[in-house]
Amino acid sequence: MKALTRLPLLALLALGACADPAAEHLGGFGDPVRGAALHAPFMLGDTALLAGQPARAARAAVQMEILAQGFGRNPLFSHDAPGSVQHATRLGRDEFRRALGIAPDASPDLVIDTLRDAAAALDAGSPARAEAALSSPAYPAGPAATLARLSRLPYLPRVAEAAGAAWQEVRRRDGLGRRG
Repeated sequence: MKALTRLPLLALLALGACADPAAEHLGGFGDPVRGAALHAPFMLGDTALLAGQPARAARAAVQMEILAQGFGRNPLFSHDAPGSVQHATRLGRDEFRRALGIAPDASPDLVIDTLRDAAAALDAGSPARAEAALSSPAYPAGPAATLARLSRLPYLPRVAEAAGAAWQEVRRRDGLGRRG
């Protein structure tokens, strides 16, 4: 009987995850770094698969920013994450920023906020609002060029490596990455 009462809750959670593109952290149990790491192989493993999907590409770039910031500065992750994971996520973020034309010294929080806003605008069918979201010094090539780059992402090998490293680290922390 208890299983039947849980079913509606699970259905609501699943429905909420489908309806809201920002709910991609549901598997991270509220922790954006953990959520980004668990989704990293699917969102970041082959960025070329995002070609023609600028909203998804923007969300993938957000995930990469979250991973680099989390493994680099978040005390829950940075204090005992191997240096190789920190290095990989930093290199992945830098490669993604170069691919999109994002200023290397742009604030991660600004990049995350503006890319999220751009993705939401694109999902709503408003490229003009997406361009407005990307009108910032963080995007020196301009909003139109950034949107064009989001639409034609190539395969980014450092991003793929960072995705794998972050995923493995979270699995290790969860006790799932040990080999016996």
